[in-house]
Amino acid sequence: MKKLTIGLSLALSVTIWGQKAPAKASNLAPYSYQTFNCDNKGYFDSIRYKKEEIDGVNKLLYQFNGVQFDIRPVFKISQLEEIRKNREAYLEDLDRQYQEKKKELYSLKVIDLPMWKKLQQETIHSFENEYQLNKEEIIAYSDPSTLKNSKYYETCREQIDAISSPDKEKMFAVWKNYTELKSKNNADPKAVMARFNAKMNDPQKEDYALIDMIGLGFHNCANSSFRQKRDDEGTVYKDFDKIFTKLKRNCDEP
Repeated sequence: MKKLTIGLSLALSVTIWGQKAPAKASNLAPYSYQTFNCDNKGYFDSIRYKKEEIDGVNKLLYQFNGVQFDIRPVFKISQLEEIRKNREAYLEDLDRQYQEKKKELYSLKVIDLPMWKKLQQETIHSFENEYQLNKEEIIAYSDPSTLKNSKYYETCREQIDAISSPDKEKMFAVWKNYTELKSKNNADPKAVMARFNAKMNDPQKEDYALIDMIGLGFHNCANSSFRQKRDDEGTVYKDFDKIFTKLKRNCDEP
């Protein structure tokens, strides 16, 4: 029995040592991926990682890392009229994009480590909120009062109360205050206020106010409430690179 115990201990020692040892050349598998301006080629330990899990993390970092929906912006009166006229078509297109991207995002397999699982959950959270925000905006351009039921009401109460208020002077006042604050961060604050004053004196000033207050004021407030705030964003990309050995980069000139 004593000899059997000693033999078992040695076997366990060998197994543990083997897990800590560097990957053998025979276990290395090639992997290529693109970053923002580089083509990357390296090798990963096929015993430790699965290719589909690396692919999943890769997509979270480089495919699902920003704005996910192709939405036509509203900066002009003509664009506002277009989105009002074709609201249902806009909503249908948004839903189509949502279903397609959701299917891919939710089915991703990622490396079974806390940091990558967390990244996946954060990405899903941002994706769902981006969809909801876009949907609310499309509807609000036709009916501003719908924002009273917004998911982001508590976060963006000031903007929503102004946009949905029957008292248009209240909306104009908040619009002016928002523009003044924005102008202070602009290289030419006088030009910003000159454009604002031109809109205020336009017969369609109410529409101009909606364009700015929904597409900028409300959007920026709501968007900042759910976007991933990764102070360690650079570290996340570096940790992904560390998965690979003999990593070589071919980068475009800036």
